[in-house]
Formats: sequence, structure tokens, C-alpha cells
Amino acid sequence: MLEPLRQGLPPLNLAAASDAASCALHARYEAVREARQFTRATLDQWHMGDRFDDVCLVVSELVTNALRHALPAGAPGPAAPEPPVRLHLMRWTGRLVCAVRDPSDDSPVTRDPGDLSHDCSAESGRGLFLVDSFSDSWGWHPLAGALSGKVVWALFRHPGAADRPVPGL
Repeated sequence: MLEPLRQGLPPLNLAAASDAASCALHARYEAVREARQFTRATLDQWHMGDRFDDVCLVVSELVTNALRHALPAGAPGPAAPEPPVRLHLMRWTGRLVCAVRDPSDDSPVTRDPGDLSHDCSAESGRGLFLVDSFSDSWGWHPLAGALSGKVVWALFRHPGAADRPVPGL
């Protein structure tokens, strides 16, 4: 079991974010595709389409993990008033954070990468290894206050963002 990971995530002032977007995801198979589409549209709007492949892979893994492992049996379905999973994308100069909120208080579980190479038939257990491989850092923390559950996040650095020309200007 992992302890809540806060190291590696630089202090982020939400009020200072250049951009932020979020998307509610119902407990259904299409949610991962919807998360990818939302990520593509958001990154295109932020002129960060060049980061789509890595960010999309990580978003897919985080959302899949939330839907597969963080929802209780009999979780609210598509007709529920409040979808159980939410994807947040936040951008600051030089960095992007993808965060997936889910209702589970359980910590994410990683498998030893050595175990993955010996078990080619395993269909699960690779997600957080991929998140770790494609993002600059990742972690999780429990939610506080009236909200129960946790947030699993991944950080991407984009050092040339400030130097990139903005189309139309």
C-alpha cells in the first residue's frame, strides 16, 4: 500500500492557473473514450496538442483505474445525479496537471515492474507503471472536508510553453 504522495508535486496555486477544465465521468465503458476526447479538445484549445499522446495515455490509465478499482459494487450508473469520477486538467506556465477524483479512500496499488515482465498475460497492474513512465511525476492524496475519496494526479512539464507563439497573435 502506498502512503499518500505529495512530494514531487510543486506547490500549485489554483487561483494562479492559466487554464483549468474538468469533466464528469459516469461509471460506463465509454467514460475512458470521453476522457480522451475531452483531453484532446482541451489540449488543442490550450495549444498543447503536441503533448496529447503522453497526456492521453496517462489520462486513460487514471480514469480506467478509477472506474475499475475505486467504485464500490453497485456504484451509481449513468442515470446517477453526480457522476462518481471527475477528470481535472490544470495548466500553469511550464506545467500541466491531470487529476482524477474518485470516491474510494483506498490508496492506488502498484505492481513491481519486474513482475510485469514475467507475466505477459496480465491485463491489469501496468497502469500506474505507465503513468510513472510517461509523466514527470505522479501521486495521490485523500480528499479533505466533506468530500470522501481521493485524487490521483500526474504532472507534465512543458518547458518551452512560454516561448511558443500563440496562434492568431
